[in-house]
Amino acid sequence: MSAFERRQHILSLLKGRASVDVNELAEQLGVSKVTIRHDLDALEKEGALTRVRGGAVRRDEYKPHDHTFAVRAEVNASAKNRIARWAADMVQDGESILMDASTTVFHMVPYLLESRRLTIITNSIEVATALVKNPTHTVILIGGELSPTGAYVRSHLAGPNLGQLHARTAFVSCSGFTIQDGLMQSDIQEAELKRHMVHSADRVVALIDSSKFGKRDLTSFATTGEVTHIFTDGDLALPHIESLRAAGVAFTVCGEDTVSSYTPLDQAKVHYKIGFANISEEASAFAVEVRHGLEEAARRAGNIDLIFADNQYSGEVALAVADRLVEEGIDLAIEYQIDEKVSAAIADKFQQANIPVIAVDIPMLGATFFGVDNYRAGHMAGVALGKWIQEHWQGELDRLIVLEEPRAGPLPAARIQGQLDGLRQVVGEIPADRVIHLSSDYLGGVSEAQMVGVLESLPGAHRLAIISFNDRVMIGALSAARKLGRESDVILVSQGADRSVREEIRRPGSRVVGATAFWPERYGARLVDLALRILRGEQVPPAVYIDHSFINTENINQFYPE
Repeated sequence: MSAFERRQHILSLLKGRASVDVNELAEQLGVSKVTIRHDLDALEKEGALTRVRGGAVRRDEYKPHDHTFAVRAEVNASAKNRIARWAADMVQDGESILMDASTTVFHMVPYLLESRRLTIITNSIEVATALVKNPTHTVILIGGELSPTGAYVRSHLAGPNLGQLHARTAFVSCSGFTIQDGLMQSDIQEAELKRHMVHSADRVVALIDSSKFGKRDLTSFATTGEVTHIFTDGDLALPHIESLRAAGVAFTVCGEDTVSSYTPLDQAKVHYKIGFANISEEASAFAVEVRHGLEEAARRAGNIDLIFADNQYSGEVALAVADRLVEEGIDLAIEYQIDEKVSAAIADKFQQANIPVIAVDIPMLGATFFGVDNYRAGHMAGVALGKWIQEHWQGELDRLIVLEEPRAGPLPAARIQGQLDGLRQVVGEIPADRVIHLSSDYLGGVSEAQMVGVLESLPGAHRLAIISFNDRVMIGALSAARKLGRESDVILVSQGADRSVREEIRRPGSRVVGATAFWPERYGARLVDLALRILRGEQVPPAVYIDHSFINTENINQFYPE
């Protein structure tokens, strides 16, 4: 199937459903996930769909009702979408946020539809209509005079309403911005309303595409000093970047291939530029938590600019990303990628440029290792699984199913070995003919398909124990058991303890014994500390490990209170 035929097939699917999934499309069309992502990116540039984490959604899922607004939303749409995606990433489930009626802020909608339990306060009828589709959200539409187009509410009547409300973050845009004048607007009534928004929030995040920089408009509604963070696009001219840094503004430049996050320039400190090649910004909640922690730690350090890129679970992409980071002139690389076969080539690229490397979770030649103590993490889960089997199945099982990922190399394989050794320590040796090894990839779609096959081949087996490489793989296997009505036949342990697994552990009657916590939210602080020590020329150990705990129903609220 040609690229054109694949893309037409994707669009045909979207005519009958609201969204498509990368993993599903890759399996259905017989191509790699990287190829599908390229197809979706191309279709987004054509305006045919909108990319979201893990796939894409139909444009008409949140298409503006007002024609004038819709036309404005398409101006610089690609840049606005990149800005909106990274701005939306600041929003945590359960937060209260303010959103203005700008088209750039409207581009946040598909990303916020994925969030849960948000309280959205807005003067945009378009935003309110779109986000109310998520039943977990509470949407508050500010009262006042309707604009001539009917797309939003304005006037002085809305101000008193906002005075009684408080939000964590106000997301606003503008029609013009300069360092001296701040955020400006051409409509006085709209500017007055945005001024109230700014004063009703703990922090102000401005979404400003590069065309607005240096442009002065009728009236200002927020000074530069009142803005917590600015998101802009990769076309921002270097003089504007230098002006923002000199003014002490925190800002992020969202390019097509890399995203650069700048901290305010402190002349008293040595500033460093650190590149972070993440394993997958799209398909891994764990990886996104690592990046969030890194951003927060860099902000606290006050002297680190971060350059982000996405390895997309692909060795080929990771090689290209390494080249881009070298071109960016980074001082240190944090490399998080899955394919052991290309790790030496990636390490060589950085070594040739005299750039030190920290390798996250997957070791690289010559790099400082940081991350999971794989054998110990696995052993904890194996022992817990063994104890459950002793208590509930009298130490007997029909099959042990091992979901592993050979591409990751020997060190993560120790995670599997640790689980096997921990389980055997409790229940004794397991005959080889009762052990099924599956190459599960890194994601849940493959493990789900494989487990369906295993379960169908073992109709009389009712004591199936499952150990896994990571959380997504385990969830995939559990989903297969549910689909076939065989959930009571399986018992599982996991590695990582991400949000999806924590929710499963809390579910009454869950078949998940528990998961070894890798604490991705703690990676950032440890990584920044390690990076700064390396950059200062200090001696560091060759490997630095995260401490682990095994999360189960008895202690989950202690570690992750609801």
